[in-house]
Amino acid sequence: MRLAWVAVLAAAAPLLAAPEVPSDAMHVDGVAIHIALVDGDFAQGGQPIRTWIERSAHIVSDYYGTFPVHELWISVEPANGVRVGGGTTYGQPRPHIRLRVGRDVTDLALRSDWVLVHEMTHLALPDVGPEHAWLSEGLATYVEGVERVQAGNRAETDVWAEAVRSMPHGLPQAGDEGLDHTHTWGRTYWGGALFCLLADLDIRRRTQERLGLQDAVRAIARESGGLTVDWPVARIFAVGDAAVGVPVLEELYARMKDRPVDTDLPALWRSLGVEPAGDTVTLHADAPLAREREAIMAPRRRSSPP
Repeated sequence: MRLAWVAVLAAAAPLLAAPEVPSDAMHVDGVAIHIALVDGDFAQGGQPIRTWIERSAHIVSDYYGTFPVHELWISVEPANGVRVGGGTTYGQPRPHIRLRVGRDVTDLALRSDWVLVHEMTHLALPDVGPEHAWLSEGLATYVEGVERVQAGNRAETDVWAEAVRSMPHGLPQAGDEGLDHTHTWGRTYWGGALFCLLADLDIRRRTQERLGLQDAVRAIARESGGLTVDWPVARIFAVGDAAVGVPVLEELYARMKDRPVDTDLPALWRSLGVEPAGDTVTLHADAPLAREREAIMAPRRRSSPP
């Protein structure tokens, strides 16, 4: 389960100084990633963690067509356990991700980890402030699964099974006042992810399946410089909509920002051809929106179409 303290976009908080530990750098698509960690803090040493960082950076870079920022600092702090404990991403004064990683973390756990891809995805969106945390967290929650499927790092059935389990948390409850004014964990993470899914499907419908949300967020990252800048959401949606040629983001935001908008999720899953089957799902190719579902997860060329 995704926890509220994990992957918090904290650009509004002061950037804490990185630990005074040795650092080295790797390059992904020409981007320098500076890594601060102590190999002796981890039972298997630091190399599995460096491999995990490089793999995660390639996953995000492939989805966006390029890595979202020009340089990145990552500090890895040891914690108890065998998994990744969580992370926090900052855009200012420099792009920086702080990670908590279990001292006994295994290579298998790192290969299946979602935290770092989620955190790196935050780098692609300008800082939108706490009122719109649903956009930053929801986008990272939605995109993480798509990125990893496109890269062959996660099964498509796993992503849709998680959506079936978790997106009900994103539906409005009693007293809901819309995405901008309801800051519960469910609405922030999964309400935001549902917004992204609905936008993705509508973009594909209105562009005759030529374009999707991926094209919109690539343009936003490219034109803004990502988390290193502050942008109002109106500007973000305007740039995204201009990239796909239809005002889906602006119109959906206008509907969902100030009032509860319910979604018939069982009907949506049927339309997509996603059939719950115990802990997993069965995907049907003859469903009305099966082509859109398949297109979302299909790997894309690195440059966006004109």
